[in-house]
Amino acid sequence: MPPENPYGALLREIPVQRGEADVLGGRTAYWTYGPPDAEVTVLAVHGFRGEHHGLEPVVAYLPGIRVVMPDLPGFGETPPLPARTHDLDAYAEWLTAFAAATAPGAVVLGHSFGSIVAAAAVAGGLPTPAVILVNPIGAPALEGPRGVMTRLAIAYYTVAARLPARAGDALLRNPAIVRVMSATMAKTRDRRLRAFVHDQHDTYFSRFADRDVLHDAFVTSVSHDVREFAPAVDVPTLLVAAQKDDITPIEKARELRTLFPDARLVEIPAVGHLIHYETPRAAASAIREFLADVTTR
Repeated sequence: MPPENPYGALLREIPVQRGEADVLGGRTAYWTYGPPDAEVTVLAVHGFRGEHHGLEPVVAYLPGIRVVMPDLPGFGETPPLPARTHDLDAYAEWLTAFAAATAPGAVVLGHSFGSIVAAAAVAGGLPTPAVILVNPIGAPALEGPRGVMTRLAIAYYTVAARLPARAGDALLRNPAIVRVMSATMAKTRDRRLRAFVHDQHDTYFSRFADRDVLHDAFVTSVSHDVREFAPAVDVPTLLVAAQKDDITPIEKARELRTLFPDARLVEIPAVGHLIHYETPRAAASAIREFLADVTTR
């Protein structure tokens, strides 16, 4: 029996509808939370190997705000883009087209890998009144405190890509490896919350289309970071960073803030790269305050 979702009761109070959109010759599955007539719409992009469920705990604390959350191409219920390498150019182009089709004028939010996609798309011309980046990737992955782990991850994805298809796919979906990743990133000591985090990763972390898409996305995630695009993001920006993030140390997040023309940084203590699971209420509070400010300018 799966552990109880600590945010389930709040989520059940928020209306949600599933939809599909034709984008770049493919089909994108997405979910819309909140009232259709809300004054503010947020377009939220999930992280690497995740899908839309990962950001639901944050949505649970955003009643009254309309949130549109797609599964990235090749993950969850969205098939890969036809005849495309899933690199950053493809993801940024997809996000720009998806926004135009489903949520024009929405505030753009990206978590982790989604922060790179969101920043690249906005820097490239995606029109939005504001940007929110949660656990932003603000430094090269190999430079973080877990640089050794990143090198191991590179080796893992490289080996999986070179193995015969069946063996490579099995390695990528190996439950023991998924659990090691989950245990490494989780910082909470609350047993029930840790059980929920692990169950989320067990359930959703292997819902990728195939190993080629996953390898493309991984290479993209370790080849880029938000710093490349920050100077060109010329709208108000909120960075929600974790003080124990192993991927982007808080010092790098503080440096990242200075690269944007107009950015504020909210630091959340005692959490790492899983703000969306472990401290979604604090993240949502920062988001609500930011949205209240930018929508009254």
